[in-house]
Amino acid sequence: MAPVAVADTLPEGTLAHFDEQDQLQQVSVHSLAAGKKVVIVGVPGAFTPTCSLKHVPGFIEKAEVLKSKGVGEILCISVNDPFVMKAWAKTYPENKHVKFLADGSASYTHALGLELDLKDIGLGTRSRRFALLVDDLKVKAANLEEGGEFSISSVDEILKAL
Repeated sequence: MAPVAVADTLPEGTLAHFDEQDQLQQVSVHSLAAGKKVVIVGVPGAFTPTCSLKHVPGFIEKAEVLKSKGVGEILCISVNDPFVMKAWAKTYPENKHVKFLADGSASYTHALGLELDLKDIGLGTRSRRFALLVDDLKVKAANLEEGGEFSISSVDEILKAL
């Protein structure tokens, strides 16, 4: 399957998260993205060094700037279970805007065409690192990294696309 690209319609899918009452919820990606501008950040794994120290913190730190430019939602997706994503989100007590969403079986990652095979190093199927800018379900920017790179999926690159 070809990776998601500019001008594509964002595929529908269901992701999991814990709400403010600590209840496990399933959420439709389209319900989060329809009719608004959203940024979707995909990372290979919660608690991994680049994801935890560089990629996600940038989006947390500049969330207000993104919001001021019309971004309604900032979604962080990883092929981890919702319990791991909940624990990872708690490591960012300053976060008020980034939603941490679990794609435990990699089904949504597969729908995006962004799966990464890391079985050889014991990590199974993961997600490529990416950042998408989506406006009313249409992909406006698709910053997809290759391998373990972190160069084009940063918050600053998404800000340039806005």
